[in-house]
Amino acid sequence: MTAEGVAPLLCVEELDVSYGPLQVLFGVDLHVDRGESVALLGTNGAGKSTVLKTISGLLAPSRGRILFDGSDITGLAADRRVGLGIVQMSGGHSTFPSLTVEENLRLGGYPFFGDRARIDAGVAETLDLFPELAGKMQQQAGTLSGGEQQMMALGRALIAGPELLVIDELSLGLAPVVAGRILQVVDRLRERSMTMLVVEQSINVAAEISDRAYFLEKGEVRYQGDTAELLDRGDLARSVFFGSGAAV
Repeated sequence: MTAEGVAPLLCVEELDVSYGPLQVLFGVDLHVDRGESVALLGTNGAGKSTVLKTISGLLAPSRGRILFDGSDITGLAADRRVGLGIVQMSGGHSTFPSLTVEENLRLGGYPFFGDRARIDAGVAETLDLFPELAGKMQQQAGTLSGGEQQMMALGRALIAGPELLVIDELSLGLAPVVAGRILQVVDRLRERSMTMLVVEQSINVAAEISDRAYFLEKGEVRYQGDTAELLDRGDLARSVFFGSGAAV
């Protein structure tokens, strides 16, 4: 329960996750309140993406449970979780390159298959958020720039109607100007009280778009609290910038 006595929208309890014999998460606890934006930070290989994959149902934990809107969804399939409103936007070029931009966007509406009006409205809202895509709707998605592909991927996720928007490395590989443009939209979503869990490498970016933060190191939560306070933790900042290891 939160301080106000309201159950979080998402609650992760004592999560252990392994890839075969290699355990990468150790007793991870976190929660996201409805209308809150939470950042998940950490060193390369800390297990951030593994947390998101487990929340989305792409990986099964060996211990612990996941509660969503008060219900235990630990054993629920990934597509069923999307139906509940857990929508993940993957990092990098998350696109179907041979399909057009419009086709990519409309795929986001598959939870509402047959409701053309709702999907049309979602596409229109995406073009309002990202007018850069308006003149490229019939262009193959694979020919877009990296930043445009990220805009399209975020739009597709929003068309799916998320109750919880899960974003993995939104600014990964993008030039600062392009990343800033996309982060403006994320900030607009935050102002609309969209519930978000965002993996980020940059503590400064996380401070701009989140209310609270969790810091993972070697599969364990090392810090949780206000994102602004995290900026004062020089030890954690040094871990991000100088930590080593392959991304998990």
